[in-house]
Amino acid sequence: MAAARPTGHDIPNARGRSKAWKQAALWIGITAVVVAFCAVGAFTNDSDSLTVPAPAADERTDTVPLLQEAAASQGICYGWRLTDYPTVTSVGSNLGDGIAVGEDPRCLRWIEVEADVNYTSESSEASDSASVRVNGSDDVDAADLSSIQRGLERFGLDDDAFVDDPGWAVTRAATTLPLLAAEAGVAQPAAPPSVEPAAAASPLPAAGSDFWRDRWGWLIAVTGLLLLAALFVTVGVVQRRRQLRGVVPAQRAGAEAAGRTRETA
Repeated sequence: MAAARPTGHDIPNARGRSKAWKQAALWIGITAVVVAFCAVGAFTNDSDSLTVPAPAADERTDTVPLLQEAAASQGICYGWRLTDYPTVTSVGSNLGDGIAVGEDPRCLRWIEVEADVNYTSESSEASDSASVRVNGSDDVDAADLSSIQRGLERFGLDDDAFVDDPGWAVTRAATTLPLLAAEAGVAQPAAPPSVEPAAAASPLPAAGSDFWRDRWGWLIAVTGLLLLAALFVTVGVVQRRRQLRGVVPAQRAGAEAAGRTRETA
């Protein structure tokens, strides 16, 4: 007995099952991509947010000349040190970027602002923190150093400022040291900085916020999810149109086959 040929109704069903399997495989692949994307975003946010950023290049290059003029006028070396204990993130002084005043024999008398910033993960109960100190050579009185340290808050350089933007805060604090040293009686007032009208030094940027630092990984993940959602809609519309184009010819073929069967009978 000859095997029965598939009817017109069986052909669209077989095609529908094949398309259903293709769609299921597509959705499984897209779901895996979404899960991986979110995992990468979460991992990136958790890891990079714990890194204390160093001062930007322009912040360092703008700070060094100001410290050089103050040191030449007052006879005291000035510098900064930013740490994420025990890692030293950035040091600099009137001697140049990367040169610490307390470690160079050219600086017999020096004052340095040191900030230690610690970032914690979002899953931790502890908060981000910063510890700010003003250190100096042995001939600078400890009480004067404490007075200079307290004076930083008058310029908005409290612990929160160092947590929000460590690089800006530590370089900004270094530029206030000559003024605070003069107020404490450690040195004579520094001479006004010589600025050429055509080449004025650019101001240091305003203190930023840690919103982007803490959340940029998640924002990238959300953007990826929105793009994938748009892809889902597009794929669904295209698949639906293909199904409709395939069902109509199959129905017509089935009707014609049924008509021929009735004529034969």
